[in-house]
Amino acid sequence: MTKLKDVYPLYLNNKAVQPNTDLAVTDKFTGEVAFRVAQADAATIDAAIAGAVRAAEPMARMAAYERQAVLDHCVRRFKERFDELAYALCVEAGKPIKDSEGEVGRLIDTFRIAAEESVRLGGEVLPIDIAPRAKGYQSIWKRVPIGPCSFISPFNFPLNLAAHKIAPALAVGNPFVMKPASRTPLGAIIIGEILAETDLPEGAFSILPAHREGADLFTTDDRLKLLSFTGSPDVGWDLKARCGKKKVVLELGGNAAVIVDHDADLNDAMERIIFGAFYQSGQSCIGVQRIIVHESIYDTFRDMLVKRTGGLIAGDPKDPKTFVGPMISESEASRLDGWIQEAIASGATLLCGGKREGAMLEATLLENVGRDTNAYREEAFGPLAILSKFSDFNAALDEVNDSKFGIHAGIFTRDIFKSLDAWDRLDVGGVVINDVPSYRVDNMPYGGVKDSGIGREGIKFAMEDMTEIRNLIIRRK
Repeated sequence: MTKLKDVYPLYLNNKAVQPNTDLAVTDKFTGEVAFRVAQADAATIDAAIAGAVRAAEPMARMAAYERQAVLDHCVRRFKERFDELAYALCVEAGKPIKDSEGEVGRLIDTFRIAAEESVRLGGEVLPIDIAPRAKGYQSIWKRVPIGPCSFISPFNFPLNLAAHKIAPALAVGNPFVMKPASRTPLGAIIIGEILAETDLPEGAFSILPAHREGADLFTTDDRLKLLSFTGSPDVGWDLKARCGKKKVVLELGGNAAVIVDHDADLNDAMERIIFGAFYQSGQSCIGVQRIIVHESIYDTFRDMLVKRTGGLIAGDPKDPKTFVGPMISESEASRLDGWIQEAIASGATLLCGGKREGAMLEATLLENVGRDTNAYREEAFGPLAILSKFSDFNAALDEVNDSKFGIHAGIFTRDIFKSLDAWDRLDVGGVVINDVPSYRVDNMPYGGVKDSGIGREGIKFAMEDMTEIRNLIIRRK
């Protein structure tokens, strides 16, 4: 079995620094301290931002093949340290080991895609002779790095969501400072350890675990030109309000819905919805929270889901048989347990699950949930899904849109016209046909609307956010 070290540093201006061991990180299943990590103070964060400013020009001067070489090095080292990365994720996030291995695979994919895209950052020759006054003029534009970036990553995908910030920044030549989630900092620190093996200019990166209240500079410092934040809506929108002039990209919450129409393959839909609702204990912003089923198949499909959900194995995430591990903390499990009890008290029917022990909450299905309850309106971010029925497809689309969130929606149907109607009408960032909203591939444009955020991730699209267009106009005489 892989063993973790007892103590880990932070990374300041490309170098490992161990000023303290103040941040205790627990094994999320046992609750015991698994390792300790250095924690950055305001002076350290300030020094990191100053280093990123100094690194901006040498980073921008790096040739495309040099940026690609850094990313290729990361891909090789991630593969070599695959088991260590997966085990660290399993411990610090409580993510079942098979899911942890899957996330390491996505980390590798994300850096590989960035390596490929790093040599494709092009521009355009733009004809501007649209009127007599522009005759003899030529426009050419290119993309240039935006400059020092600030990244704040969440606990639920501590490897891959950090990668979706770091990899495109390196691909375009931006220095960055990153604050990983305090509950799950180790994945980002190992990425920093591997980046430190490269020849990046000094100050190109800093990875700084810090408590939220001590990390205001990540948001407010005007030397930073972009903030990319993934996390809760309340925090994200507050950060945007305090960001000043810098560009902001927000990947926030959701309470994603999936429609199961009468012509769906029920066995296939059931397996995918089980995955979408209860994968990594439902702690995903595109996890299936609302399941909207055609009335003609509702009873059959509900009974299939209940039986399958009741058979999910919960327990130690280090056991390969485990499907549902602990939530990130007992307080989060208690919060969602309270929402379940609130819904039941308001008239909802408990179909299965509903029991909690510490941070372990059973995979839970409810029906007849009132639309004014937290379980319906808010982001559950845990192993809870609610069922409702529909008779008219347009009404089902309206129900999907009855949310302040909008990242992804899923539709199980064989009707191409309904698929296109859903694509037109659903107020979300992406519509997934014959799969769950939880489906994501790391090169596609990913992000939400409404309270779910602004901007898009996916390497090519993040690279666009992390660059500015610089135009060249030539008068030919």
